[in-house]
Amino acid sequence: MTNISPESPVLTTQVSGSGPAIVLAHGGGGGIDANFGGLIPLLATDHLVIGSDYPADDTPLTLDSLADALVAEAAARGAETFSIVAFSLGTAVAIRAAVRHPERVHGLVLTGGFARPDNRSRLNIQLWQRALAAGDRESFARFALLAGFSADFVNALPEEQLSEILARTAANIPGGTAAQAALIEHTDVRADLPQVAVPTLVIGLAGDLLCDPANAREQAAGIPGAEYTELPGGHVVMVEQPDAWHAAVLDFFARQRAAAAR
Repeated sequence: MTNISPESPVLTTQVSGSGPAIVLAHGGGGGIDANFGGLIPLLATDHLVIGSDYPADDTPLTLDSLADALVAEAAARGAETFSIVAFSLGTAVAIRAAVRHPERVHGLVLTGGFARPDNRSRLNIQLWQRALAAGDRESFARFALLAGFSADFVNALPEEQLSEILARTAANIPGGTAAQAALIEHTDVRADLPQVAVPTLVIGLAGDLLCDPANAREQAAGIPGAEYTELPGGHVVMVEQPDAWHAAVLDFFARQRAAAAR
């Protein structure tokens, strides 16, 4: 039976393409366009792609309500069943959605995620929250750059480009980032993992300084039958390794289609 949280937040949703449905679940401090802008047109060639941005204010969030809201948005767009492609915080949202709505979710692709934040992730997120609470957007940008990208990527940036990225990040912190960071700090889906009963691909990121790939490996180990693959680069895979990431996601769905056709 479908679970619906009474306090489900209001999301802003975009839809592309047609065909079997794929729902997108973005990371904390991100958004659908920022996390999946390069992937959406590739998926939309043969899928209905439904992407919902989390609330743009700092109303407190719960994992149940966010998972329910994503499912409700998909259902409102005519998607009775769907797979979820998720990044970072979105992987925990997707796992909870699969457990609360097993009649709707029939596949998961989880990238750069966690079952619960490890000590380093939690400390990073606490720094984010302190900078945001103090209105210190420059410090937030520095924390995000240091943790979000691999050491090789950051060290290879020319000084002028580094300054531009920091300024752009500080000027464009999405609304709702503080609430999403608070949700990350307290998320724990370890008990959900063995209840996931759909084909799942977990993608870890070898140079991830925000969410060590051991966290993704924990997800894969806990989900029955899950596949695991690891890509080079840091947490913000859509910037550091977009082609490899897109290829891994598309290959998963191609294999799922081939299996269904047999």
